[in-house]
Amino acid sequence: MPGRARVDHLVIAARTLEEGVAWCEATLGVVPGPGGAHPLMGTHNRLMKIASASFPRAYLEIIAIAPGVKPARSAAKRRWFDLDDATLQASLARGGPRLVHFVAEVPDAQAALQALGQVRIDRGHVIEASRDTPAGRLAWQITVRDDGQRLFYGALPTLIQWGPVHPSDSLADSGVSLRSLDLAHPRPPDLDAALRAIGLSEVSLTGGAPDLHAVLDTPRGTVSLHSRGI
Repeated sequence: MPGRARVDHLVIAARTLEEGVAWCEATLGVVPGPGGAHPLMGTHNRLMKIASASFPRAYLEIIAIAPGVKPARSAAKRRWFDLDDATLQASLARGGPRLVHFVAEVPDAQAALQALGQVRIDRGHVIEASRDTPAGRLAWQITVRDDGQRLFYGALPTLIQWGPVHPSDSLADSGVSLRSLDLAHPRPPDLDAALRAIGLSEVSLTGGAPDLHAVLDTPRGTVSLHSRGI
């Protein structure tokens, strides 16, 4: 096993970043903190700390395609998190921002990628990315497929290996905390094998219609977020 994986952050996809910020305030009762741009992918984000005793470094990422920005990576390769997928974008336009994915932190991204390969799952390539922040330069290695697919309707996490600086180190307490993250999928044995391969034990998995279900404690009380197969 390549070392224990842990939940790093939830991914909320939005048609525009402005819609994502408005959703966050209306749904969670908090305005998200600052984020940044990802020139490699042509996306931008806002971040919010949702750490708890069970998920000590967790944060929430609201992400959208940056208007008018051409990704620096090859035009033949798609953006991460299925953001170029027409069905996903149609759902965001119709129903607003939604939980679509989560990212797991691993101590060695290459080793975790190879472990997934042993259970016949192609999680993509490990690519390097970075951006400057007031707290220092964020640098990370992250797994991205050329086709941008999340896999398992978003229930198989993207893998990330952080450098010396982690986003949650400089994020202010938001008053929102992650209580639990539960996964559902019609092929639970396949997904369970993948989660075991990377050593992720913080989430539960059941059979059924595909869904990610995150429960958060917020200023508005307990809030449940669902992906519902998007």
